[in-house]
Amino acid sequence: MPTAILTGQPVPGSSIESELRSLGFDVHLALGAADTETLLARVPGEHRVAVVDARFVGHPHALRLGLTDPRFPLAAIPGAVTAQPAARQALTRAMARENSAGGGTALAVDSLADRITAALDADGADVHRPELGSLVAAVPADPQARNEARQAVAAVDDEAVRLKSAVKARDGFVTTFFISPYSRYIARWCARRGLTPNQVTTASLITALIAAGCAATGTRGGFVAAGVLLIASFVLDCTDGQLARYSLQYSTLGAWLDATFDRAKEYAYYAGLALGAARGGDDVWALALGAMVLQTCRHVVDFSFNEANVDSTAATANTSPTAALSDRLDSVGWTVWVRRMIVLPIGERWAMIAVLTALTTPRITFYALLIGCAFSATYTTVGRVLRSLTRRATRTDRAAKALADLADSGPLAEAVARGLRSTARRLPGFTAPAVALLGGAAVVATAALTDFGGPWPLVAAIAYLLTSSLAVARPLKGALDWLVPPFFRAAEYLTVLVLAAKADVNGALPAAFGLVAAVAYHHYDTVYRIRGDAGAPPQWLVRTIGGHEGRTLVICVLAVLLTATQFKLALTVLAVAVALVVLVESIRFWVAAHKVGAPAVHDEGEPA
Repeated sequence: MPTAILTGQPVPGSSIESELRSLGFDVHLALGAADTETLLARVPGEHRVAVVDARFVGHPHALRLGLTDPRFPLAAIPGAVTAQPAARQALTRAMARENSAGGGTALAVDSLADRITAALDADGADVHRPELGSLVAAVPADPQARNEARQAVAAVDDEAVRLKSAVKARDGFVTTFFISPYSRYIARWCARRGLTPNQVTTASLITALIAAGCAATGTRGGFVAAGVLLIASFVLDCTDGQLARYSLQYSTLGAWLDATFDRAKEYAYYAGLALGAARGGDDVWALALGAMVLQTCRHVVDFSFNEANVDSTAATANTSPTAALSDRLDSVGWTVWVRRMIVLPIGERWAMIAVLTALTTPRITFYALLIGCAFSATYTTVGRVLRSLTRRATRTDRAAKALADLADSGPLAEAVARGLRSTARRLPGFTAPAVALLGGAAVVATAALTDFGGPWPLVAAIAYLLTSSLAVARPLKGALDWLVPPFFRAAEYLTVLVLAAKADVNGALPAAFGLVAAVAYHHYDTVYRIRGDAGAPPQWLVRTIGGHEGRTLVICVLAVLLTATQFKLALTVLAVAVALVVLVESIRFWVAAHKVGAPAVHDEGEPA
């Protein structure tokens, strides 16, 4: 149980002790710094501990934000400071210094908790200070100030602020105006019944899988039910994050489940639509796989660009004319919503899919999805390219390492790259994205323009091995080097799609869909590990599944050596093998990370 140490003389009529107990704290009283240090030493090292001024006046949610958020080792609000086990040593040092200074007596006017926070700042500790907005958190020095603080507390509805803060500050148009106005109340209903965000996330997944099953029936009633259930799944998807923010139930496992389940739901629904269309005599598996490839590549563009610039300062982030234009447009309210809708975030995308599923056919749904996603991908990518070309920024070693991890190069590319390093250093800065694009385009075009079973795709795959090795032969620190991972993703996924389509045998495209889904999961998992500062997946895993160039080469070899029917079976076996390896390792990692209390990284921006 977490422990709260109340410092100073208790104030008659104060509710601070009961409020701390309602937040789950075991409360102890200390008159001064020496007493506080003694009590602090008695708290077990594996427990959270907080030091709170007994004169504190404020909203319960201000205390909740300051003292219970699991994402931050150290946090503080006026009159209160807290430390999780990972930061207990820093808190203990700051407390000892305050006690030795002799400034923490019961008669001191200033707050011991605030002095400890100042000492932590002086030590260079990273102390999180939550944005309180209209919430009150104060340590009044006299009765008049206390009365004014209490009046300020009474003037603000704590629960209304808590509900409002449960919703993302930045979200899509559909989510903001059609989902969040009521989903926040569902989140509160769940919180009051003890439900966890992970349970709601799982319910959202189950609902989406049922929707995919309804779509797979191929009937009009099934399509209508699928559309309704997909919207219901999205409502629950919004609710789980709002529940996490409402009750501050963040976790490493929850962040991973929320992210991976979003992709699983969407791509399972694509498969359900394709199965439903097949029941009606329309084969749209190529469109379903194309939609998954396009959507995944869009996400890789987002991830690569963000990781490439994650260390940029505010000064360098806004040095491009494109960024300046975006800032000016932000001052015109309606353009903000138009630009958020243009990128077709998850709310707009799922609403479009649900409506078109219920009213039209799977083929029309996929056509609309492909056109919309292609337009939004072009819009976002062109803007980022312009920003990258016109901004003044230096890419850090950390960013280059993240891009190298996202590239997912296997043992073949690594071996060839070592021999090309001296050559790569002498080439222009645009070499990496240029050769990645040309090599990928060559292997996809060759597979598309030659007969299935011919040798030319294998020749192109060998050339792709060389170009992809050259692309990563030196650190990815160029202005456009963040394009290398998405070019690799597009090359690999499209090669699988084209060869499966050229095989022209029943079941080849569904097998290709499964293989791309398994590989895409590995790539998403890599992103989430990097975001969580956990590093990339282990090298043995990347080597086991071959890296992007190895898998592309293997697929082309199989297409040359096997018949169309055998190729379909080989794709199925590869899909199952890759899925088993990456899923087992991913689940093992995230469950272990969750158990050891690794910090959770939740996306608070606009969902893709």
